[in-house]
Amino acid sequence: MSRLPVIVGFGGYNAAGRSSAHHAFRRMVIESLDSQNRQQTLAGLAVMMKLVKVVDGQYRTADDQPLTLAELETRYAQQIIDGTLIRRIEKSHLDVDAAPWQKNLNLTGTAGKPLEFITLRKHLPEPLPSDWIVEELNATDVQVTLYDGCDIKVDSFRALPVKSAGQLPSGFEPGELYASRFHPRGLQMAIVGATDALRSTGIEWSTILEHVAPDEVAVYSSSIMSQLDENGFGGLMQSRLKGGRVSAKQLALGLNSMPADFINAYVLGSVGSTGSITGACASFLYNLQKGIEQISAGKARVVIVGTSEAPINQECIDGYGAMGALATEDGLRQIEGSEQVDFRRASRPFGQNCGFTLAESCQYVVLMDDALAMELGADIHGAVPDVFINADGFKKSISAPGPGNYLTMAKAVASAMQIVGEDSVRQHSFVHAHGSSTPANRVTESALLDRTAATFGISNWPVTAAKAYLGHSLASASGDQLISALGSFRYNLIPGIKTIDAIAEDVHQQHLHIATADVSSGSRPLELCFINSKGFGGNNASAVVLAPCVAERMLRKRYGAERFAAYCARREQTRAAADAYDQRALHGQFDILYNFGNNQIDDQQLEMSAEQIQVPGFSRPLVFSRDSRYRDMLD
Repeated sequence: MSRLPVIVGFGGYNAAGRSSAHHAFRRMVIESLDSQNRQQTLAGLAVMMKLVKVVDGQYRTADDQPLTLAELETRYAQQIIDGTLIRRIEKSHLDVDAAPWQKNLNLTGTAGKPLEFITLRKHLPEPLPSDWIVEELNATDVQVTLYDGCDIKVDSFRALPVKSAGQLPSGFEPGELYASRFHPRGLQMAIVGATDALRSTGIEWSTILEHVAPDEVAVYSSSIMSQLDENGFGGLMQSRLKGGRVSAKQLALGLNSMPADFINAYVLGSVGSTGSITGACASFLYNLQKGIEQISAGKARVVIVGTSEAPINQECIDGYGAMGALATEDGLRQIEGSEQVDFRRASRPFGQNCGFTLAESCQYVVLMDDALAMELGADIHGAVPDVFINADGFKKSISAPGPGNYLTMAKAVASAMQIVGEDSVRQHSFVHAHGSSTPANRVTESALLDRTAATFGISNWPVTAAKAYLGHSLASASGDQLISALGSFRYNLIPGIKTIDAIAEDVHQQHLHIATADVSSGSRPLELCFINSKGFGGNNASAVVLAPCVAERMLRKRYGAERFAAYCARREQTRAAADAYDQRALHGQFDILYNFGNNQIDDQQLEMSAEQIQVPGFSRPLVFSRDSRYRDMLD
């Protein structure tokens, strides 16, 4: 009997805020929320952004004046709105008006005279250039005479053509939530994002471990750009050019496998399977496919899947900008026909656009097999029966689209029809498009989706794109899409692409419905979502995500009414614990899981036999599986 991979927890942080309990989703559709949900969403963001504090459960201003939720909304709503989602890159993160660089200068003397200067002896280059004449002035200083001049590099500043990004909410610094000494930003985000997902389950990690063997846990997490800030590869590459030294941490912490390694070593203490799979901008789905395959095959019972990406730095902007892939200030000015640029509308999927917008994000989901979820009373937020991945074949341009995405989407739709039936796919599904906001994507992806809809008899297929609000977080992009889809299941609301006024004329939409305002699904809940992702190099992935109502129908049929009722009773306690965490997080208590050097396993204490290994700290032994797959080849 195939095990169904179900989502029992989700969390992370992006430009919309905290993902667990659907807070980030609610920020994306805040215009469509009732007052209670809107005020709660704003309050949580206000605490994250350090605009207000919480004392004894009461929201207070910085000068300690009490605030009701209504007063908080009145006083801070606009500041919260302005400090979230895509916006102008904040100077505290990167000064896009004065980004540092070095200018090459050739210096020569005036009127045929040699060039002379005084410097410290210890500052002389090694070896000394052959045309330098050095004269000692005292014990420390020397005078240098140059007859042929020299080339020097001078610190300078210039404005970047790209000025917008999907930043974490203003004032929120993940590294402040735990002892993050020398951790690159992407790894800080991995720690806090994975914690948010685990806490959202409402089940203590130690309790989960009591029900599984040590090797029935897996973690699949990565980034594609590695860690490029000062504490990672950025500092490593720049140190010699800046006249500094490489630290012992920069290379190791820069690796793109570190998001998984940090979770294993400092969050879970896991000895199970691990991996960091990258597929360009489809990396989250690549890791998700590995996770669900492990569960479906019975090799793992609980899997943490996710990605963490922090690419808002000058190097990434320069690199993607040189490719002509990013929305620039001038490009947006031309689209809007105005000298005033609205950076909040920089990302425009399926509208008149000029490039994508970089973003930072960490997104994680906790997967379990359905039997374990039933046993623990885990709350099920959705299920992922399959992820399909295909390449493009021969290519001329590494960044150009190809046929692979047609294969992934067609297989996803065909698979979903076999699982839930044709009516559910045709009437109650929607698509989270890659929607990168480039002129090429709006044509090629809309053609793909329109043709797929026609092939499978789907009309008026709802299509949305999270990048309109969050930007393109590279490895985490499809994670942003998945978390948003879970929010749609919860609220029966599909976010509209509100950064555009109209769909571009060259977009294919005969069988699609691309709305520019939030769309309610009506009285019948949404049943499934197709997550589509495309990446440079021909990395295409499409996932089938089932709504919790569908997953529950499947479990009720598999386990029977009596066992399902018992599961629902256990689930009440789980939901209460998850709600308690959410309330603490709303008040700024994020309960970060970070165990540096704690409970280390002494390998000399392993108890080994021919049948199993007992690992210290784990209640269940690792029992060796019996493998008879190839016995017939030797008989």
